[in-house]
Amino acid sequence: MIALNLKNMSIRLGDLAPDFIAASTEGNIKFHEWLGNSWGVLFSHPADFTPVCTTELGTVAKLKNEFEKRNVKVIALSVDPVETHYEWINDINETQNTVVNFPIIADPIFEVSKLYDFVHPNASDKFTVRSVVILDPEKKVKLIITYPASTGRNFDEILRVIDSLQLTANYQVATPANWKQGEDVVVIPAIKTEDIAAKFPKGFTEIKSYLRTTPQPNI
Repeated sequence: MIALNLKNMSIRLGDLAPDFIAASTEGNIKFHEWLGNSWGVLFSHPADFTPVCTTELGTVAKLKNEFEKRNVKVIALSVDPVETHYEWINDINETQNTVVNFPIIADPIFEVSKLYDFVHPNASDKFTVRSVVILDPEKKVKLIITYPASTGRNFDEILRVIDSLQLTANYQVATPANWKQGEDVVVIPAIKTEDIAAKFPKGFTEIKSYLRTTPQPNI
């Protein structure tokens, strides 16, 4: 495994995601090249054969079509070697009634984990935390979520966030609390009220001068 920009030992929103070359269950991967023009989800796991992560990997495999229709590539990371990953995949397929259909990075000496700040010493200096990083097609970091070991990740929420990120990347809107596809969105404050009609022909509702909503513009 080769980390290609070791100077970045942690990441923040808007950063260019660190590139790396790593072994995986689908061969060696050069991360940026592998992503191509897709959005990306990188999610880390403390170790193979962990119960919560087993359910998570199975859930992601079942959501393959949902990620694909959003032009999203998914890749997991665990600190065990590739050989152990293969054994774990057999368990995942059996217990979760699915087939793992995305690569799992092997990170036994924590190179990628440290590059992406997946090791939190206050939690454990021996295991990666369970984080999710979403990247846009320019390889910019758009979201970072870190979960405690006891709480399984909500991949329906991750899909919802991707929908919001992709929508707001193309239109001058934001999505309100609990927003889902098809619901009204918020017009960003930078647009003057008198200019909304020209930009959003479906109409708008002015609740307050700073809170204006409009039907989702891309459906």
